[in-house]
Amino acid sequence: MRATPLVIPWPSPGLPGGFLQFDDPEAWRSFIVNLGIDDRVPDIVRAKFARAQTLYLMGWIDLDVLKAGELAALIALELTLMDRYGDQIPKNRRSFATLLTHMADVDGLTDGNIPMILRTGGTAIGFVTGQAKPSLSQRRNSMAHGDPFDGLPVGGLLELVRDLINYAYRDFIANAPPRLSHESPG
Repeated sequence: MRATPLVIPWPSPGLPGGFLQFDDPEAWRSFIVNLGIDDRVPDIVRAKFARAQTLYLMGWIDLDVLKAGELAALIALELTLMDRYGDQIPKNRRSFATLLTHMADVDGLTDGNIPMILRTGGTAIGFVTGQAKPSLSQRRNSMAHGDPFDGLPVGGLLELVRDLINYAYRDFIANAPPRLSHESPG
């Protein structure tokens, strides 16, 4: 069991480059569970995102597991983008990077549509479009094809991915009735 508090980089109000501290596993669990995506998002995406949350929860025991959680979150985002925008991009040009750019350039994503950015300040859109490095697609590629445990956790990645998934499904969410039950990871 962890003998010291968990301190991780995570944006907080007014501090996009801030840190959060969790003194006990229940506080960590509550934080991660509260980062869930909307219940009306399709089950397959919710299941993949829940896997990312579960890996984040395990990060209480071993911080390296957060890196696997980041990859799982980005995989859930890629599935979302393929579902929502894949048919709008020719197959031979369809990649995670082009889907992310499409989300901003065609579907209108801006920093003003990202709740985490509204809550903390800063910007994320360049990491979505590839104008800022490493972009989300570069991070995913590096983790998937290189060393998934290389480097420190990326502050706020799970929250950003959650916000992007909810944005991509915003019309679906607005038109779907709420679910009666909620399953949470862990």
